[in-house]
Amino acid sequence: MSRGERDTRVMELMDRVGLHRELAYRYPHELSGGQKQRANIARALSCRPKVIVCDEAVAALDVSIQADVLNLLAELQQEFGLTYVFVSHDLGVVSHISDTIAVMYLGKFMELGPAEALMSNPLHPYTQALLSAEPVPLPRSMRTQKRIILQGEIPSPLNPPSGCRFRTRCPIATERCAAETPAWEQHGKDHWVACHYAGTSQGAQA
Repeated sequence: MSRGERDTRVMELMDRVGLHRELAYRYPHELSGGQKQRANIARALSCRPKVIVCDEAVAALDVSIQADVLNLLAELQQEFGLTYVFVSHDLGVVSHISDTIAVMYLGKFMELGPAEALMSNPLHPYTQALLSAEPVPLPRSMRTQKRIILQGEIPSPLNPPSGCRFRTRCPIATERCAAETPAWEQHGKDHWVACHYAGTSQGAQA
């Protein structure tokens, strides 16, 4: 592209992500968190990608700004046919943007399934604990009964526990969990879980 073509492309992308054109001439420290994230999205789009990896893309933003950015990502996904790999610790945010959710612990998949199925019927104890810890209100159908408090320290990923990696913090773990790595099994349409006791309730903990 020529210099003029590049400038035109930059302005088009800024318009598309909701940034005023004059912001193109400001330094990063002069932009708000939401504006910086929109600029990052515009930069990613400039390469005309098929896949975009969003690693904690809204973690540092206020809730209202998070919603704006998530809605923008959803619009761009439809417009450009994008696929997102959306990495986040916040399952509420993940469920808003994702068709399929994978829950990982110490680098291993614990559960994988359609967003609605996984959020409404979590089968792995770790997924259940994550949902119970959500700081924002979820629809009633997605809530667990009570807060699940996990005990113990997170093991080192360089020296993970034998068997199931989550067993040292799992309230329903047994000797089998230490001796045998859970198989990756299907429970319902496209819903997979690695747990010997998939679907077992952990019970209430204060």
